[in-house]
Formats: sequence, C-alpha cells, structure tokens
Amino acid sequence: MSDTGARVPPRRGRPRDAGRDRALLEATLAVLAESGYGGLTTGAVAARAGVSTATLYRRWSSKEELVIAAAATRAEDLVQQPDTGSLEGDLRALLRDKAASLTGESGRLMRALIGEAAHNDALAEALATSFLAPVRRRVEEAVARAAARGDIPPVDDPEMLGDLVVGPMLSHFLITPRPPEAVDEHTARTDADRLLPFLLRALGAGGR
Repeated sequence: MSDTGARVPPRRGRPRDAGRDRALLEATLAVLAESGYGGLTTGAVAARAGVSTATLYRRWSSKEELVIAAAATRAEDLVQQPDTGSLEGDLRALLRDKAASLTGESGRLMRALIGEAAHNDALAEALATSFLAPVRRRVEEAVARAAARGDIPPVDDPEMLGDLVVGPMLSHFLITPRPPEAVDEHTARTDADRLLPFLLRALGAGGR
C-alpha cells in the first residue's frame, strides 16, 4: 500500500525493446531477400538479429506473422502524405516513392511476397493493407486537394485512381524479365517520371 492507502498496480515485466523489434524485422527482410519466403526460418532470422528464437516468439507467434510485420515496415514511408502545393508535385512524389519500393532489394522482396501471396490469403490481405491502401489513400488526398483548388474537375470514384498508379508500376518493374534489384535509383526515378504525364491527363490536368 502507498501512504494514501491506494493500491499500487504490480509491474508487468520489462517493456518491449523497440530497437530489438526493429532489428528482428530488418533481419526478416534480409533473410527474405536472400532465401525467399519458402527458405525463411525463424531460426535464421533470430541468428541474423543476434537474439534467441524465444525472444522472437515472444513478439510474433508464427513465421507468417513475422513476415507480415516485416512487410509493413516497407510501407511506412508511404503513410506520410506530402503536400507539395500542386497535383503534379504530389503525384511525382508518390510515383517516385512507389518506384523505390519496387526496385533494388526492396523490389526483390516485393516480388517474392507477391508470389507467395498468390496462395496465402493472410499474406495477400496484409500486402493489400500495407502496400495498396496507403497508395490509394495518397492518390485520393492529392486529387481531393487539386479539386478543391480548382485545378481539376471533381472525381467521382477517386479510390480507383490508386490502381492507375499501382498497375503500371507493378507491370513495369515486377512483371518483367529484368530483376528489380538490377534497377538503379536514377533509372527508377526516371521511369516513374515518364508515367506522370499520362496520369495527369487521365485526371484532366494536362501536365508536361
């Protein structure tokens, strides 16, 4: 009891170490990039992160949960919506972000996860939530701002516009014989910029 007679709640153990969580997720991404989903084991992830498997299982109860959490870390940057003051600037930033996530080692990871998601419903749902939903939300918000400024007419079905970004980007960077890790940063940005005028015209904004 305290001096006032109030009961002090018992301690519930040490709080989780966010740095260790991040290390495990980064290790998961590294093992995925090297071995693919089928070759990933919790033991390999724990060894890469320098912890025990017991430490890993206290955080995630299965390989699938671990992979889903790790995949979500790749989408964190897309959650932030930059407001550049123009539709062209907003969409250019989004396209470049998406190109970065589909090329290099990140693109190699995405290709592996998409292949696994074809027969793993939980992973497919996680990818939709972590990768597709943020893109659609960013497009909706950019279009809403542009319409409010009078730059473009109001759009009846803005949710579908996100697919105008995702579809061509997946086709260009992943559904191709060229490995995504072979695409350098400059090429990814240039290819993303090439799509921008077509997207602007589809929205009635013209663009260079």
